[in-house]
Amino acid sequence: MLNRYSIIFWDFDGVIKESNQVKTEAFVKLFQESSDGVLRKIRNHHIQNEGMSRFDKIPIYLKWSGIKVSEKNIEIFSKTFGDIVVQSVIDSPWVEGVQRYLELNSKKQKFVLVSAIPTQELEYILKKLNIKVFFEKIYGAPDKKNIAINNFLKTVNVCLDDCIMIGDAMSDLNAANSNNIDFLLRKHKFNKTISKNFTGTYIEDFLLL
Repeated sequence: MLNRYSIIFWDFDGVIKESNQVKTEAFVKLFQESSDGVLRKIRNHHIQNEGMSRFDKIPIYLKWSGIKVSEKNIEIFSKTFGDIVVQSVIDSPWVEGVQRYLELNSKKQKFVLVSAIPTQELEYILKKLNIKVFFEKIYGAPDKKNIAINNFLKTVNVCLDDCIMIGDAMSDLNAANSNNIDFLLRKHKFNKTISKNFTGTYIEDFLLL
């Protein structure tokens, strides 16, 4: 079903690696001094806003936790969050079949990674996983996904019907819709909200692709 597309935009967490829960627990650990009510609020917000950058979430969580929202605190908390999650993401299970799909098709199609993970951190993770070579271009935070897709499309001469975004969150769907390209949802147990309301094409793994 993906064979007809010449360009595939990929999300990372929940699409390439089963790393969604890693991020949830990392946010809870980051604000562990907060009350149980605030931690529940942080957990629920993160789950409902998968794909939103930590740089956008941390100021919100700082405010909820009664911590001054300053550039310094955002920087400190963002770095600490990265230190917590990087190795855990690397060690997370692969989404079934995705490695094989990347290996078999990276020379037939252009793969572009569009993630909320900071770019430098994302490139480090990809190198450790030995998959950086499969991607034509890598976009991470602070680049917004919709803008990243648009910027890449400006560099290639391609029909929009030949492009698709594979994601697991509303931010991925919105990025695809804003650029008028197709969207493929990767369903899993941590994205039940979008899965319940989504009426388009979806997959649970890449085994049959």
